[in-house]
Amino acid sequence: MIVEDYQVNAQTLAVIPYGDNMSKIIEKNAIFFVKKKALKVMENSCKFFGSSLIGRSQGTKDMIGVNYKSPIIVEETCPIIVFPTDSPRSSNCSWICLKNIDKYTINDNMGSRITFKNGYNLDVDLSYGSLDNQVLRASRLYQILTERKMVKNINL
Repeated sequence: MIVEDYQVNAQTLAVIPYGDNMSKIIEKNAIFFVKKKALKVMENSCKFFGSSLIGRSQGTKDMIGVNYKSPIIVEETCPIIVFPTDSPRSSNCSWICLKNIDKYTINDNMGSRITFKNGYNLDVDLSYGSLDNQVLRASRLYQILTERKMVKNINL
């Protein structure tokens, strides 16, 4: 199935570049394609939830000091945190949703394998060390966001 537009949501596992101007969307119970580049899907998702990809990236920099291959908070109430597998400007950059990851391992054939909580396996062209670093950055972002939300709720 091919759709015109898509917003990353709690069902999203990954947004993967597909061809020149499309993205493959992997959700918990579906796989389909969007007529937009992966970066555009991410930009539109951030805008849908009231910000921009640049704004979300700046927020990450302010929160955890990372400004290269930064994980981002697409939506903060769920929260939905994704991280890139490459420079976001790269045509090979996929985006992975942190909270849907079950585990990740070295894949002898190609980089690493991510196993999602629903059992779906995704092979990524990313070394295990780089993937581990991206997951740790995204986890740190999640931790700080959670702590800030708790402090805010206590002060209300």
